[in-house]
Amino acid sequence: MNRTRRVRCRITLAITLAAGLVAPLAGGCDRQSGAGEESKGDSAHAGATGPAAEEGAAHHDRVKLSKEAVEDNHLKVEPVTKRVMVPRLRAPARVTFNAEATARVGAPVAGRVAAVKAHLGDAVKVGDELLTVESTDLGEAQGDLMQKTAAAGAADAAAEAARVSYQRGLAVLEKSEGVARGEVDKRHAELLAAEAAARAAKASAVAARSRLQLLGMADEAVEALLKGGKIEPKYAVRAPIDGRVIRLDATPGALVAPDKESLLDLADLTTVWVLADVPEATAGSVRPGAAAHVTTASSAEGFDGKVSYVAPVVDPASRSVAVRIVVPNENGALRPGTFATADIEEASDKPPEPVLGVPDDAVQTIEGETVVFVPVEGEEDTFAKRPVKVGQAVGELVPVLSGLKEGEKVVTAGAFVLKAELSKPAEEE
Repeated sequence: MNRTRRVRCRITLAITLAAGLVAPLAGGCDRQSGAGEESKGDSAHAGATGPAAEEGAAHHDRVKLSKEAVEDNHLKVEPVTKRVMVPRLRAPARVTFNAEATARVGAPVAGRVAAVKAHLGDAVKVGDELLTVESTDLGEAQGDLMQKTAAAGAADAAAEAARVSYQRGLAVLEKSEGVARGEVDKRHAELLAAEAAARAAKASAVAARSRLQLLGMADEAVEALLKGGKIEPKYAVRAPIDGRVIRLDATPGALVAPDKESLLDLADLTTVWVLADVPEATAGSVRPGAAAHVTTASSAEGFDGKVSYVAPVVDPASRSVAVRIVVPNENGALRPGTFATADIEEASDKPPEPVLGVPDDAVQTIEGETVVFVPVEGEEDTFAKRPVKVGQAVGELVPVLSGLKEGEKVVTAGAFVLKAELSKPAEEE
């Protein structure tokens, strides 16, 4: 009877496996045999609670890497130190030109563009020639200076002749009375009139010279004009500052005039302004001189700068306060028009005290627990996770409130690799 039942069970098992069924057979097919196998499996699991299992549990929070893995993932271990962490507020921002280092260049004379020497994007120095303008106004001003300079010379000569005539008549009158007093008085009046005319002529010549200087003609060029007497109606538009040409609106043959919009714009990009929009509620904690850190999509490392201006009014549309940050930009990495994020130090009534801090890359979250990784003493390239309690991040640093002591070594870079390695067994299970 038992034999027949076993045969039936084996046939049923074969059919079940052939059909791809996974569910265990119901009924009492070879119950004792099944129970024996189950009890054998249970005893195997029960054996895992011995010394080997205790050793596995002890190392569950540790990760051992090869030297190649440590180097490839750039793991960095540093001692924990105390640092001064000043709270910062974050605000959206945009990069703009430094308005105090820009220039709009035009032509102070009316004329026609003869040549364009600078091109869009060119770097120029103070005094570099940007373009040349042929101007009849400039020619007239040069001719006026020459005429008035000549007139001043003639007036000086006339005054000198009148002075000599008066002095001779006065000498004759004093010695022999050979000349009438009326004649001497007449000569004296002529001298005064000649001296007045000479002064007026000199003033006119000075005014003509000043006009040329205002038109941008250098003193050397003016002297050469007076010495050589050759009128040169070409005016050279020169750079008033060091910088780059950021706008150019001049072509050969174009008409220009003093009242026309600037022909080109220059900007010194060695410093830029970053304009941050700080919410009205937190703007009171921003002060001029506060340190700031600016990041953009193209530069994760960011740039350091200082707050130079905090607007005294609130923008009614955005309910924010404009904060201007001056940022050095020697390499030109910050381009005006770029969107940015500004982290600005908040002002406080008393200086902050140093606290234990680690880079934010050192802090990881594993199964809801905040941890860092510390090297295991005596075991090379082995790291253990350490639960810690941290505070609010300040920039790229995280204050550690408990779980670490000053001087302890911790993984400050590459900790995410250790987290991934530590999570592997759990994923496989």
